[in-house]
Amino acid sequence: MHAWLAPARLAVAVFLAVALGINGYHAATDPTGVVNYFSYFTNLSNFVGLAVLGYGGWAGLTGRPPVPDAVRGAAVLYLAITGLVYGTVLAKYPELLVIPWVNDVVHRAMPLVVLADWLIDPPARRLRPTVVLGWLAVPLLYLTYTLLRGHAVDWYPYPFLDPARHGGYRRVAGACFLMAVAFLLVGGAIVAAGNALAARRDPAPRRRHARARTG
Repeated sequence: MHAWLAPARLAVAVFLAVALGINGYHAATDPTGVVNYFSYFTNLSNFVGLAVLGYGGWAGLTGRPPVPDAVRGAAVLYLAITGLVYGTVLAKYPELLVIPWVNDVVHRAMPLVVLADWLIDPPARRLRPTVVLGWLAVPLLYLTYTLLRGHAVDWYPYPFLDPARHGGYRRVAGACFLMAVAFLLVGGAIVAAGNALAARRDPAPRRRHARARTG
């Protein structure tokens, strides 16, 4: 691992913690704001990124075991989807905007940062493509929570999950299907890119395998 990567991870984690903290403080001014704050996938995915980068930086500086690659990959996927959905769907909804610079951090900067971290420091071992199915557990739990709570309190964090809007539950089901496809495709791309870069970084296993076949 590059010597500068651990302190860089810590620095980004501290900056992100400040951004999330400021946004959470403003959300807490409303009685239901705290619960709503933690009901946005954007915030949850950024907290995952904060934990992965924060611990990864601390582990790199202290010699502790690194963050498992499967966990890192999940963080990349969740934040990549956050950035893609914001850029393609949510940016046109002004009511969803948070503090402008925080908005840029959580929707634009962090997806790029964790992706760059993944490409600079790819997995130490090849990840199975089926790991993507495990990564889907969190979005599925989130979707279940969001629809159940939304039905109970009549509040949904994102317009495409609100059945009260045009199209009702049919539109919500269609949006969920498209999101599932996006998670699978983006997750597969993340695994493929990580495995390809890991193989380029350490071609020794392939050479030993080739010698074993010809020996």
